[in-house]
Amino acid sequence: MSSLPLRAGRRCHHALNALHSSLYFSPDLTRELAPFGVEDWSTAYFATRAAPLGAVGPGVVTATFYTFSHASAAQVLPGVWESVSPEAALGARLRAVDATMRRLLGEEALGAPEMAEAARLALRAAEGCTRGGRPVYAANADLPVPEAPHLAYWHAATLLREFRGDGHIALLQSFGLDPLEAIVSHTASGRGHAPHWVLRTRGHTEEDWRLARQRLTERGLLDEDGEPTAEGEELRRTLEQETDRLGHAPYEHLGAEGVERLTELAGGFAQTALAAGAFPADLFGKG
Repeated sequence: MSSLPLRAGRRCHHALNALHSSLYFSPDLTRELAPFGVEDWSTAYFATRAAPLGAVGPGVVTATFYTFSHASAAQVLPGVWESVSPEAALGARLRAVDATMRRLLGEEALGAPEMAEAARLALRAAEGCTRGGRPVYAANADLPVPEAPHLAYWHAATLLREFRGDGHIALLQSFGLDPLEAIVSHTASGRGHAPHWVLRTRGHTEEDWRLARQRLTERGLLDEDGEPTAEGEELRRTLEQETDRLGHAPYEHLGAEGVERLTELAGGFAQTALAAGAFPADLFGKG
């Protein structure tokens, strides 16, 4: 029996993930890849997030990232590896992380004892992760831990984010939500990315969105106005609870005191990053 509430792990994950995911909205990422001829957002995203998997093609990325259209992945992969190798992409990613964290958090925060403490706690939690059935986590877990505390912290946050994400994708399939249905139902709940961001970044069309919403309505998960029904709200609630359960091991490994402290530290970093403009103002919402 777990001694740590599942929601404690979820709160810690959300705090950690805020700083992890800020990289993908950072101008530093495309700046670091520009010397390789990679200048647009989608190519930079696919190259740097897929790089731990090696020089993979679009099929692997469509399967493991789940919510992106296969066509969008195929526009980038495997061709991008002719411009930038996975190893070079990983180097650019880490340099971009360094620049992004310096810009969002400030030099003083990066060298503070709290950053080193957060890195130690996050790495300790990641020791509780396992590789089986977690392809994106497992690929990142094979990478060396950076020496600098702020980079080690980002690396550990990435491990924990991808571990939870791999489990979440398995559950989406179990709950019968295809990639776009998963996004549409999440956005309808008020917690997901706004539709225009999804369509811009994940390669889906407005017609794709309409059809996914129609399928969810026919299943009784959305009403005619696109709002979640009671059944739809219960499905998303259960989905998140099961995601908590499948992603709980690292937080249980860290222990209640460690999770509380890591959540406190990570939450502080996240608030600073948000105040510094880590994400676009219109990223979230139903509109």
